[in-house]
Amino acid sequence: MNGIKRTGVIRDYDLRSKSVRLGLIFIYLICAVILVVSIFPIIWVFLAGFKELKEFYGTMQFLGNKSFLPKVFNINYYIKTWGDMKFHKYYINSLWSVAGSIVTSLLFNGLLAYGLSILKPKGHNFIYSLVMFSLLIPATTFITPLFANLTRLKMTGFFTPLWLAAGANAFYVVLFKQFFDSFPRTMLEAGRIDGCGPLQVFFRIVMPLSKPILVVVSIYAINGAWSDFLLPYLVLDNNYRTVMVKLFEYKSANTTNDLDVLRAVVFSILPPIILFIFFQKRLTENIMTSGIKG
Repeated sequence: MNGIKRTGVIRDYDLRSKSVRLGLIFIYLICAVILVVSIFPIIWVFLAGFKELKEFYGTMQFLGNKSFLPKVFNINYYIKTWGDMKFHKYYINSLWSVAGSIVTSLLFNGLLAYGLSILKPKGHNFIYSLVMFSLLIPATTFITPLFANLTRLKMTGFFTPLWLAAGANAFYVVLFKQFFDSFPRTMLEAGRIDGCGPLQVFFRIVMPLSKPILVVVSIYAINGAWSDFLLPYLVLDNNYRTVMVKLFEYKSANTTNDLDVLRAVVFSILPPIILFIFFQKRLTENIMTSGIKG
C-alpha cells in the first residue's frame, strides 16, 4: 500500500480500471473543449491585428482556402493603431480609475466588515442582512437613481463616482467579513490593552495582518474597475474616458475600420490577462488561505 502513488484524487492503482481510464479521458476531453472555446477568440483577435484589411476580409471564411495566420507579423499595425487612437491617454485614465478603486475598496469595505465582524455594534446582524440582500439585486437596477443623485450633487465628470461605487461593494464586504471572523481576538485585545482605539486597531493590527484578503480584494477591484463600462460611460467627461468607453465609441464610429477596433480590443484585454498570468497562483493560494469559496 505504501508503494501506491497518488496523483490528485486518482491513484495509479485506480488507473488499472478501464472505467476509471475512460472517465479520465472524458474529463480531459471536456477540459480541452472548454480551453479551445475560451482561448480561440483571443488568439483569433490577436492574429487578426497583424493583417491588412484585404487579407482580413479574405480570411473571415475559416473553412476556405485562406490561411488563419497572417502572411507577415507586422507589429507596426499595432503601433500605428495605438498612436492614431491615442490609447496611452485612455490607459492613463483607466489607471486613475483603478488606483482610486483599490483604495476605496480596501478602506471603506474593510471598515464596514471590521465593524460587522469585530466591533459588532447594536443592529450589526440587520446591517449584514441588508448587505447580503443587496447581492441579490442586479447592479444595473441602481444605475438610474445613482446617476440622478450624482447629477443632482454635481459629482459627474471626474472619477469620484467610480471610486465611491467601488467603496460600496457588498461582495467585498462579505469577503472581508469572512476573513475577519477568523481573526485572532487575542491580538485585538492586546492592542486595546496598549491603548489603541478601534480605528488604531484596524489600521495598525487588522489591516497589516490581513494581506491575503487585501490581495484578493485588490485583484477583484482592479479587474472590476478596468472592465467597467456603463457607469464610466454615464458619468465621465470626454477628457476622462476610460479604455472600455473609448472601445465602445470606436466601434460606434463609422470612421474606424474593423481591424483598428480589433487591435483596440487587444489593448483593452492585455492588462487583465497579464494580471491573471502573474497573480494566478497567489490569488488561488490567498483564496484558500482566506477560507473563501466560490
